[in-house]
Amino acid sequence: MQTLAGLITQGLNAALMLLVAPLVVGATRWLQARMLGRRGASVLQPWRDLAKLLRKRPVLAENASVVSEVAPYVGMVATLAALVMVPSFAQGMALAPMGDLLVIAGLLALARMALALAGMDVGTAFGGMGAAREMSFAVFAEPALLVAMVSFAILVGTTNLDTIAAGFSEGLLGLRVSLALSGLALVAVAVAENGRIPVDNPATHLELTMVHEAMLLESSGRHLALWEMQAALKLTLWFALLAAVFLPFGTAPAGAGPLSWGLGLLAWLVKMGGFILALAAFENAIAKMRVFRVPEFLGGALLLAMLAAALLFVSAALA
Repeated sequence: MQTLAGLITQGLNAALMLLVAPLVVGATRWLQARMLGRRGASVLQPWRDLAKLLRKRPVLAENASVVSEVAPYVGMVATLAALVMVPSFAQGMALAPMGDLLVIAGLLALARMALALAGMDVGTAFGGMGAAREMSFAVFAEPALLVAMVSFAILVGTTNLDTIAAGFSEGLLGLRVSLALSGLALVAVAVAENGRIPVDNPATHLELTMVHEAMLLESSGRHLALWEMQAALKLTLWFALLAAVFLPFGTAPAGAGPLSWGLGLLAWLVKMGGFILALAAFENAIAKMRVFRVPEFLGGALLLAMLAAALLFVSAALA
């Protein structure tokens, strides 16, 4: 019975993530516009854009290789595979044993590599510039993510996301300064991974400031739709990951019934709405930093993660 419930929740989780991801982007843009006194586009606008792009055939440059054709599918599949491992409204999904933070980080790195290769494939100046910046930021972001995982491994004994969420929801880990430091580090990494302000501005096309958008200038049609969907899925993944680790309360336990699933879905939507509101307010309140300051920003995240792991290691040794 529990196996059947795991399969059902896994399928519902995947469908939910695919449905909600463009709405997360649309809601963020709408809230940003409303906070600035503008009407803003509909929350459904990203879905309309995707439907329009999917009907168009991609136009490739003459010197484009097979990389430009394959990379959008690799990036999309890798991000989606990472996303379905993150619990949303229920724990104990069918893929929960595979939902390791290291696996998720590896899949995100694969998607990043595909995007960077697609940006460099044609050989344009902007694509190469965006790819170089993206990979240089990853040099700082990935270690910060991995060190933050060390903190969870020290506390829970594993990097399995479902086990970590269960430990938090049962109150076994308590309130710790190290967890707050790890949370701040993960938030900084999430901002950089998704190309949000202050690291990057997803709404700009200024040559000297582009990072993510610079790698997509040669994409069109369904290829561009796949990259846009991949970006929406990645933003949703990070929101769901932060909610699963630090706000697991309300999530239906493994083997629960439909009633618990409904309550868990309602709680998850509230958490996602809170993250969307926080992101919109944060981006409206600050300005984009200079590109050369981004390594300092991510270096600070790495230091926070290292400090959290060091505090946990020392406290565990003293205990």
